[in-house]
Order: sequence, then C-alpha cells, then structure tokens
Amino acid sequence: MQQYILGRLAQGVVTLLVLSLVVFLAVRLSGDPALFLLPEGDTSQEDYEQMKKNLGLDKPMYVQYGIFMGNLLRGQFGDSTIDRRPARDALFERLPATIQLAGAGMLLATVLGIPLGVLSAVKRDSIFDHAAKFFAIIGMATPQFWIAIMGILVFGALLKWLPTYGRGGPEHFIMPSVVIAWSIMAGMVRLGRSSMLEILDSDYVKFARVKGLKERLILWKHALRNAMIPLLTFSGLSLAGLLNGTIVVEVVFAWPGIGRLLLEGVVRRDIPVVQATILASAFFYISLSLVVDILYAYVDPRIRVN
Repeated sequence: MQQYILGRLAQGVVTLLVLSLVVFLAVRLSGDPALFLLPEGDTSQEDYEQMKKNLGLDKPMYVQYGIFMGNLLRGQFGDSTIDRRPARDALFERLPATIQLAGAGMLLATVLGIPLGVLSAVKRDSIFDHAAKFFAIIGMATPQFWIAIMGILVFGALLKWLPTYGRGGPEHFIMPSVVIAWSIMAGMVRLGRSSMLEILDSDYVKFARVKGLKERLILWKHALRNAMIPLLTFSGLSLAGLLNGTIVVEVVFAWPGIGRLLLEGVVRRDIPVVQATILASAFFYISLSLVVDILYAYVDPRIRVN
C-alpha cells in the first residue's frame, strides 16, 4: 500500500514539474508582455528595454525559468502586472467563492445523481428508467451557458424568485450550483446505471441470489461497492474541474471565482495571475487524482501494489 501511494505521489510531482515548464513557455511564447503593457503611441526603445528589465524578460529563458521555479517553491507567483499586487493574494481572494460553489454543486450532483443511477438500473426498462435516461441525455447535451441564461430569464426576470448575479446569501447559490451540477448529475446517472447493470448481470450476483440472500443486501453490499469504482473516477475529476472554476457559469452569474480570474488574466495578459490560476488548477487535479487512486485501493484491493 505504501509503495502504491509513493508511486502516485512521484507521478504527481513529475506532472507538476512538466506542467510548470509548459505554462512558463506557453505564456511567454504567446506574445511580448512588455509591448502589451506599454502605452500606444510615442514609446521609445529605452522605455521598451526598461519595461523588459522591470518584468525580468531581459534575462535568458533558462534563467527566467529558474527564478520562476524558485519563487514557486516559496509560494510566490509574482506581482500582477495590472493590479500591482501579489498574484497569490488575488488567487486566495477568489478561491473561497470557487470552493463554496464547487461544494454546493458537487453535493447536489452526488445526492441526486448516484441514487437515480442505481434506481434506474434496478428498475430497468420501467417508466422511471426511461425518465432518468431522458434527463441524463438532456443534461449532457445542453450547454451550460444556455441553461444559465434560461434560468436567469425564468427565475430571475419573469418570476423574480432568485438573484441573477453576484455572491451573497444562500439564495445566490441556487442557480449557479444547479447549472454546474446538472451535467455532472447526468453523467453520474448514465455511468451509475451502466455500472450497476453490468454488476447485476455478473455471475457472483446471480450466485448470491441463488443462495437466497435478500435483494437489498445484494444491491448495497455486493453490487454498489463494485459499481462505485468508475463513479469515483468521474466524481474526483468532476470535483477537480469545479475547483478550477467553471468559467462559463462564473461569467454569466458574475461569480467572483478563480475561473473568472483566469479569464480576466488572459484578456489583460496578466502573466503572474494566469500562471497562478493554472498551476493551482493543476494542483487540484493532481491532488484529487491521488485521493481517488487511494480510494481505489480500499474499494478494490486487487489494484494494490504489494
């Protein structure tokens, strides 16, 4: 078990190092930040060289990367070139809003999606099964921005039941969390249904029924535990995606999260902010992938490395 966890940790560290290099190069090769930040019009060569020196772009690329990694190990992403404050502060300022919205959306998707998928498999070919499959197809096929706009028109503009923008009380969470949970919930329904059907048709479940075990015991002890393995993967990656900020939902509902911060950084070519948000997103993905891998080992001991 320890070897299994250490192996996953080593893979995560290597992935972060490679990604840091990719982010570093991609941001700098996409254009010259010094030219973008200088005012248009009468700009001398001296002003351009001074701006490059201020940004540290006058040094060789490998030196810049060494400075970048040294700052990164100290938890420093540099100062925002637009707001003139540490990018880390901007990230931590937006992070609570993203965590709250991701938690609300994931909780809603899990509480509704997994039971619906299990019941759809148990009651296969029933009216409930057809309704659950229709709901899942609509949820996966409908774009988030369309659901968000329709929610604003119906529940905000027409019925005036819910606020349509900003972060405030519990009522502000309802529409954004439902929008981000719908597609995840639809995926859980389809994945849970297919996994449960495969398990319920397996030989050991048929043998358990022949032995006379109660159907409820078969479903919850034998079938659901094995069906949870693909759901763990889907849930972990979905939660990581939500923690990275759902740009569409945050922009439509004016939610002050890190997804919106990333978009603002890209538009304004704020390199430190872009680097901070992308690397934070990578950290969330790798951390949750590691958690999912460890849970695998407990759910299914066959994948452990002895």
